[in-house]
Amino acid sequence: MTSATAWVALLRGVNVGGVTIRNAALAEMFVELGFGDVRTVLASGNVTFSASESVNERAVLKSRIEATLRETFDYDAWIVLVTRDEAAVAISDFPYDETDAQRQPWVIFCVDNATRDELVGMSVQMDAATDPVASGGDVVYWNPAKGRSTDTPFAKLLAKPTFRTRTTNRNLRTMRKVVG
Repeated sequence: MTSATAWVALLRGVNVGGVTIRNAALAEMFVELGFGDVRTVLASGNVTFSASESVNERAVLKSRIEATLRETFDYDAWIVLVTRDEAAVAISDFPYDETDAQRQPWVIFCVDNATRDELVGMSVQMDAATDPVASGGDVVYWNPAKGRSTDTPFAKLLAKPTFRTRTTNRNLRTMRKVVG
Protein backbone atom coordinates (compact mmCIF):
# COMPACT_ATOMS: atom_id res chain seq x y z
CA MET A 1 0.00 0.00 0.00
CA THR A 2 1.28 3.46 -0.95
CA SER A 3 1.34 6.07 1.76
CA ALA A 4 -0.12 9.48 1.05
CA THR A 5 2.04 12.56 0.60
CA ALA A 6 0.96 15.81 2.26
CA TRP A 7 0.96 18.55 -0.39
CA VAL A 8 0.48 22.31 -0.55
CA ALA A 9 -0.81 23.83 -3.79
CA LEU A 10 -0.05 27.54 -4.06
CA LEU A 11 -2.21 29.05 -6.79
CA ARG A 12 -0.85 32.12 -8.51
CA GLY A 13 -3.07 35.15 -9.11
CA VAL A 14 -6.22 33.92 -7.39
CA ASN A 15 -8.69 36.48 -6.01
CA VAL A 16 -6.68 39.32 -7.54
CA GLY A 17 -6.83 40.80 -11.03
CA GLY A 18 -10.32 39.54 -11.82
CA VAL A 19 -9.81 35.84 -11.04
CA THR A 20 -12.21 35.03 -8.22
CA ILE A 21 -12.50 31.52 -6.82
CA ARG A 22 -14.41 30.78 -3.65
CA ASN A 23 -12.68 28.50 -1.18
CA ALA A 24 -15.64 26.12 -1.06
CA ALA A 25 -15.53 25.62 -4.84
CA LEU A 26 -11.76 25.23 -4.78
CA ALA A 27 -11.93 22.62 -2.03
CA GLU A 28 -14.70 20.77 -3.87
CA MET A 29 -12.55 20.58 -6.99
CA PHE A 30 -9.66 19.05 -5.03
CA VAL A 31 -12.01 16.52 -3.42
CA GLU A 32 -13.42 15.62 -6.85
CA LEU A 33 -9.86 14.96 -8.02
CA GLY A 34 -9.74 12.25 -5.36
CA PHE A 35 -7.49 13.97 -2.84
CA GLY A 36 -7.86 13.57 0.91
CA ASP A 37 -7.54 15.94 3.85
CA VAL A 38 -8.42 18.92 1.63
CA ARG A 39 -8.23 22.30 3.35
CA THR A 40 -8.21 25.80 1.90
CA VAL A 41 -6.43 28.53 3.84
CA LEU A 42 -7.40 32.18 3.53
CA ALA A 43 -8.73 33.47 0.23
CA SER A 44 -5.45 33.65 -1.64
CA GLY A 45 -5.26 30.26 -3.31
CA ASN A 46 -3.71 28.00 -0.71
CA VAL A 47 -4.80 24.36 -0.61
CA THR A 48 -3.41 21.59 1.55
CA PHE A 49 -4.27 18.01 0.66
CA SER A 50 -2.98 14.47 0.63
CA ALA A 51 -2.46 12.38 -2.47
CA SER A 52 -1.00 9.02 -3.35
CA GLU A 53 1.44 10.69 -5.76
CA SER A 54 5.01 10.85 -4.48
CA VAL A 55 7.50 13.67 -4.83
CA ASN A 56 8.80 11.92 -7.97
CA GLU A 57 5.34 12.38 -9.53
CA ARG A 58 5.14 16.12 -8.73
CA ALA A 59 5.18 17.30 -12.38
CA VAL A 60 2.31 15.00 -13.36
CA LEU A 61 0.29 15.99 -10.29
CA LYS A 62 0.93 19.69 -10.91
CA SER A 63 -0.17 19.41 -14.55
CA ARG A 64 -3.32 17.54 -13.55
CA ILE A 65 -4.29 20.17 -10.99
CA GLU A 66 -3.56 23.08 -13.36
CA ALA A 67 -5.60 21.49 -16.16
CA THR A 68 -8.55 20.94 -13.82
CA LEU A 69 -8.32 24.51 -12.51
CA ARG A 70 -8.36 25.83 -16.09
CA GLU A 71 -11.34 23.68 -17.00
CA THR A 72 -13.31 24.28 -13.79
CA PHE A 73 -12.70 28.00 -13.31
CA ASP A 74 -11.91 29.14 -16.87
CA TYR A 75 -8.67 30.98 -16.24
CA ASP A 76 -5.00 30.52 -17.11
CA ALA A 77 -4.05 28.56 -13.98
CA TRP A 78 -0.50 28.18 -12.70
CA ILE A 79 0.52 26.69 -9.38
CA VAL A 80 3.60 25.92 -7.40
CA LEU A 81 3.30 22.52 -5.76
CA VAL A 82 5.37 21.73 -2.67
CA THR A 83 5.14 19.09 0.00
CA ARG A 84 4.02 20.15 3.44
CA ASP A 85 7.52 19.30 4.70
CA GLU A 86 9.14 21.51 2.04
CA ALA A 87 6.84 24.37 3.03
CA ALA A 88 7.71 23.87 6.71
CA VAL A 89 11.43 24.04 5.91
CA ALA A 90 10.92 27.21 3.86
CA ILE A 91 9.23 28.78 6.90
CA SER A 92 11.78 27.65 9.47
CA ASP A 93 14.74 28.77 7.36
CA PHE A 94 13.54 32.38 6.91
CA PRO A 95 16.82 34.28 7.37
CA TYR A 96 15.54 37.69 8.45
CA ASP A 97 13.97 38.98 11.67
CA GLU A 98 10.34 38.15 11.08
CA THR A 99 9.32 40.14 14.16
CA ASP A 100 10.59 43.43 12.64
CA ALA A 101 7.36 45.43 12.38
CA GLN A 102 8.94 47.71 9.75
CA ARG A 103 9.41 44.83 7.28
CA GLN A 104 7.25 42.36 5.32
CA PRO A 105 8.55 38.77 5.41
CA TRP A 106 8.00 37.16 1.98
CA VAL A 107 8.73 33.70 0.66
CA ILE A 108 8.86 33.37 -3.13
CA PHE A 109 8.18 29.81 -4.21
CA CYS A 110 9.79 28.91 -7.52
CA VAL A 111 8.96 26.05 -9.88
CA ASP A 112 12.64 25.13 -10.12
CA ASN A 113 16.12 26.02 -8.90
CA ALA A 114 16.98 27.78 -12.16
CA THR A 115 14.22 30.32 -11.45
CA ARG A 116 15.43 30.73 -7.87
CA ASP A 117 19.01 31.27 -9.06
CA GLU A 118 17.89 33.75 -11.73
CA LEU A 119 15.99 35.88 -9.20
CA VAL A 120 18.79 35.82 -6.65
CA GLY A 121 21.37 36.58 -9.33
CA MET A 122 19.42 39.58 -10.56
CA SER A 123 18.92 40.85 -7.00
CA VAL A 124 22.68 41.18 -6.50
CA GLN A 125 22.57 44.36 -8.58
CA MET A 126 19.93 45.89 -6.28
CA ASP A 127 20.28 47.82 -3.03
CA ALA A 128 20.22 45.21 -0.25
CA ALA A 129 18.79 47.74 2.22
CA THR A 130 15.77 48.33 -0.02
CA ASP A 131 15.47 44.77 -1.29
CA PRO A 132 16.94 42.25 1.15
CA VAL A 133 16.93 39.00 -0.85
CA ALA A 134 18.37 35.60 0.06
CA SER A 135 18.39 32.18 -1.52
CA GLY A 136 17.06 29.32 0.52
CA GLY A 137 16.58 25.73 -0.55
CA ASP A 138 13.87 25.85 -3.19
CA VAL A 139 12.73 29.41 -2.43
CA VAL A 140 13.79 33.03 -2.41
CA TYR A 141 13.36 35.10 0.73
CA TRP A 142 12.54 38.78 0.46
CA ASN A 143 12.13 41.26 3.30
CA PRO A 144 11.17 44.73 1.98
CA ALA A 145 10.02 47.62 4.13
CA LYS A 146 6.32 47.53 4.95
CA GLY A 147 4.30 49.20 2.20
CA ARG A 148 7.03 48.70 -0.42
CA SER A 149 6.11 45.25 -1.75
CA THR A 150 5.00 46.62 -5.13
CA ASP A 151 7.39 49.45 -5.92
CA THR A 152 10.95 48.31 -5.20
CA PRO A 153 13.23 47.08 -7.99
CA PHE A 154 12.83 43.48 -6.81
CA ALA A 155 9.04 43.84 -6.67
CA LYS A 156 9.08 45.08 -10.27
CA LEU A 157 11.28 42.15 -11.26
CA LEU A 158 8.82 39.68 -9.69
CA ALA A 159 5.94 41.34 -11.56
CA LYS A 160 7.47 40.67 -14.99
CA PRO A 161 5.50 38.26 -17.19
CA THR A 162 8.46 35.87 -17.36
CA PHE A 163 7.97 35.00 -13.69
CA ARG A 164 4.16 34.66 -13.83
CA THR A 165 4.24 30.93 -14.52
CA ARG A 166 7.36 30.24 -12.47
CA THR A 167 6.80 31.88 -9.06
CA THR A 168 4.23 32.71 -6.47
CA ASN A 169 4.74 34.81 -3.35
CA ARG A 170 3.42 34.24 0.14
CA ASN A 171 3.80 36.25 3.29
CA LEU A 172 5.56 34.22 5.97
CA ARG A 173 2.58 34.68 8.30
CA THR A 174 0.27 33.24 5.64
CA MET A 175 2.56 30.25 5.21
CA ARG A 176 2.48 29.58 8.96
CA LYS A 177 -1.33 29.33 8.69
CA VAL A 178 -1.08 27.12 5.61
CA VAL A 179 1.27 24.64 7.23
CA GLY A 180 -0.63 24.92 10.51
